Amino acid sequence: MTKILSVFLLVLVQSTAWAQFRVEVSGVGLTQVPVAIAAFRGEEAATQKISAIVQADLERSGQFRGVDAAGASLDETTRPDFSNWRQKNADALLAGSVTRLVDGRFDVRFHLWDVVRGQDLGAQSKAVVAGDLRVAAHEIADFVYEKLTGDKGIFSTRIAYVTKRGQGFNLWVADADGESPQSALASPEPIISPAWSPNGRQLAYVSFEARKPTIYVHEVASGKRRLVANFKGSNSAPAWSPDGKTLALTLSRDGGSQLNLLDLSVPGSEPRRIAQSGSIDTEPVFTADGKTIYFVSDRGGSPQIYRVAVAGGNPERVTFSGNYNISPALSPDGRWLAYISRVSGAFKLHVMELSSGTATPITDTVADERPSFSPNSRMLIYATQQQGKEALMTTTLDGKIKARLAGQTGDIREPNWGPFQK
Repeated sequence: MTKILSVFLLVLVQSTAWAQFRVEVSGVGLTQVPVAIAAFRGEEAATQKISAIVQADLERSGQFRGVDAAGASLDETTRPDFSNWRQKNADALLAGSVTRLVDGRFDVRFHLWDVVRGQDLGAQSKAVVAGDLRVAAHEIADFVYEKLTGDKGIFSTRIAYVTKRGQGFNLWVADADGESPQSALASPEPIISPAWSPNGRQLAYVSFEARKPTIYVHEVASGKRRLVANFKGSNSAPAWSPDGKTLALTLSRDGGSQLNLLDLSVPGSEPRRIAQSGSIDTEPVFTADGKTIYFVSDRGGSPQIYRVAVAGGNPERVTFSGNYNISPALSPDGRWLAYISRVSGAFKLHVMELSSGTATPITDTVADERPSFSPNSRMLIYATQQQGKEALMTTTLDGKIKARLAGQTGDIREPNWGPFQK
């Protein structure tokens, strides 16, 4: 699909048709696919505007640029005038319809075309209840994204994050665009470090309900949860192994803060310590093959990111620039490390290409925290402060396209991007 890619060097500051979703996009220069998305026939009678949601998803990814389709009267059955759309500089065209069925559900249909080649790229239909119209729109965006880039779309995945309002804490689960937030847990005590299980059905997190940090595993669908780590001292920083059978966590029961592995398949199992050190070791994350753990340690005198084999061995330092590097996150494809670095007193999101060790700051904000990769490795979510307000942001890995997500108000923190839905 590379032939339909076009290079556009422009400054984007957009908050137009999709501002209703509180998505703000800004960036400079990117290779983007110009795609026209016509208003779906009948969507004005539905509770969600499918075409606007799809367009907002695609624009937020940084891979697409919207082409004005205002006034176009199309649906999935229309044979497009490809010459007309080529004159509008569109490389792809999406059209569809939303029809209310007699049982109250909505029949959502769409068709995608390659305008440059005049080719049919596929069509689908699905009947959904009104409450699932947004999900249907995200699935259409995933279809378009995959057809036009070759990579899986992430718009129907979910995110988790924590808010603090007054004296209360809340763990939220929301769509990847921040919409449709659902409270998974409300507590008067702090909740930190939520982490999605690889199957996307569970969240591990740290709760202070016992007036000390302990770790729970929480079933998102049912709300059932179980206490998995309540050892002497502090229990913190849970991270799932890729097979979902093991948690890496930080325990202080042996003194200091040390990395351990906990087998979740055996109730009551004893943690296994990974490395011996008199320093503070914390914030573990597994590589995609499960063989290596990246973590933060002050063993060199200041917080830096290291890696160590799960089987044991000598840790290897990964970050060398600056004297304060924390919150490592690894891309699922293994190419990138994101982390927070303190630079002249500002906490800024950095992305390192692991093969070269080249690290780049990608934000202009000063209070970034806890990055997490999208499951296709193309985007990051992080918390920060923007214009004096707490914000959840997504960004492309080069930092050129950023979007402020919808979400709850208050002190927003600890975002974590869930896996592909299975």
